[in-house]
Amino acid sequence: MGPTASGKTALSLEWAAALDAEIVSVDSALVYRGLDIGAAKPTVAERGGIVHHMLDLREPWQPYSAAEFATDARRAMDDIAARGRIPLLVGGTGLYFQALLEGLSDMPAADAQVRAGLAAQAAERGWAALHAELAAIDPVAAARIHATDAQRIQRALEVYRISGRTLTDWQRDTSQRARLPYRVLKLVLAPADRSELHRRIERRFDAMLEARFLDEVRRLRAAPELAAHPAPLELPALRAVGYRQAWEHLDGQYDAATLRDRGIFATRQLAKRQLTWLRGQLDARWFDPVRDRAGLLAARRLFVPGR
Repeated sequence: MGPTASGKTALSLEWAAALDAEIVSVDSALVYRGLDIGAAKPTVAERGGIVHHMLDLREPWQPYSAAEFATDARRAMDDIAARGRIPLLVGGTGLYFQALLEGLSDMPAADAQVRAGLAAQAAERGWAALHAELAAIDPVAAARIHATDAQRIQRALEVYRISGRTLTDWQRDTSQRARLPYRVLKLVLAPADRSELHRRIERRFDAMLEARFLDEVRRLRAAPELAAHPAPLELPALRAVGYRQAWEHLDGQYDAATLRDRGIFATRQLAKRQLTWLRGQLDARWFDPVRDRAGLLAARRLFVPGR
């Protein structure tokens, strides 16, 4: 586990080879086909023959929920374990980890009509106004959801409007949750020096641009399903950091230098939210990916003796 650009992919490939493991991606951007460069999806060559699961499951215009992820990832883990191998969970999407490891409450499914209504209100009043509405209804959820996090604001208000119960109320109800029947070692990769993480993020974004990230976004924009969509930037896939900024740049809203600045800033904000969630994982052990490699290895060998 860890924030974006913390070195999870490189370490997971190394460990998968050592453990005879298969990687189960826990990343909400990597489930979408066509989101490759901007999502830092490892290429086939980079995977080096290591089997990866939970990649390229949906088109960018298709919905995919945390509950679906939990079901699909659990099936992948069961298959891996049945073949005598170890599932290695790798990613930074907290909601996906929560859904898989702890289960989710049986809250209402998405409702297209309610979502459309909320999107229309957001277009008129702004997401900050809807966040204020959420704060009045469910202050606990509003405190952990940023005022610019449109996807989570929309979901919290949607749940309330459908059921009359707050998101927090649903999440506190653990009676229906099916927990994962595996022994799990939680390791968080996070540079001890926050400025180092910021440098990693900056280098990664520059590398994405050099790898023709904008051409990738142009291909997405050319897809008929996205070109015809009334609000493509409200789709979960295109809310992934970098994609919204690149899309707006190609719309002519700002120049290349501003794209870089906004993309790096948005990625830093994502990392901040990820770190906040990770601090709530009280049973997780934290390691600096560079300085604490010996400690990481020792933790692994205690959990999987002989490997």
